[in-house]
Amino acid sequence: MINYDNKTFKLVSSSGNSETSSLTLFNYKQKGAILTATYKGGAVLSGHLIGLVDNNGVINMRYHHINNKNELMAGICTSTPEIDAEGKITLHESWQWTTGNCTKGNSILKEL
Repeated sequence: MINYDNKTFKLVSSSGNSETSSLTLFNYKQKGAILTATYKGGAVLSGHLIGLVDNNGVINMRYHHINNKNELMAGICTSTPEIDAEGKITLHESWQWTTGNCTKGNSILKEL
């Protein structure tokens, strides 16, 4: 299992319906299979996620945040890791809003 504890990720690309941007930073914590994170930056004023990490490092999560319009937004996401030659993690995410228009999207996060 990949350990995400104390790792920070930055968005490198996302679908147009995302509220995250290159200004959004994600700070991960992990205990056993339980993953939590806080995130903020850009249009996201304050966000949290909670998820479970499987034996392959895939994260099944739920997220919610307050955006810069003071709206509460939420969704579901599956993040699949890829580890580069330097040992840094790239997360390939497939997500869907469960609030608002309930559209789907994809994002890529890179470990700093």
